[in-house]
Amino acid sequence: MQRIQIIAIAASILFLIFIARLIIKGKLREEYAIVWIICTLILIIFSFWRSGLDVVASLVEVASPPNIFFIGSILAILIYLLHLSIVVSKLQEQNKRLTQELANMRAQHQSAQKQNAA
Repeated sequence: MQRIQIIAIAASILFLIFIARLIIKGKLREEYAIVWIICTLILIIFSFWRSGLDVVASLVEVASPPNIFFIGSILAILIYLLHLSIVVSKLQEQNKRLTQELANMRAQHQSAQKQNAA
């Protein structure tokens, strides 16, 4: 095993432990952690299996194996960004609805106070 493999494996395992700590402390929800865990496991697999990129590149008929890694990374990032955009859109709509409900409740409360004062 080469030195770069050992470094890559150690870094990936440390990152996996870091993700687990974030989940345990409640700073990272499980639904988002799954993506990070899968990516880290893929990195660990390719760290152990050095010719794995060559095999995948030949299956997909890509000339340079590192290009498979970059294409996969870019595709994963785009999919994750789309997911986060959907989540943010839902949260924005919920925030708008809750703000409107709060404004209505305040108006009702103020009108009730005015009626009680009179």
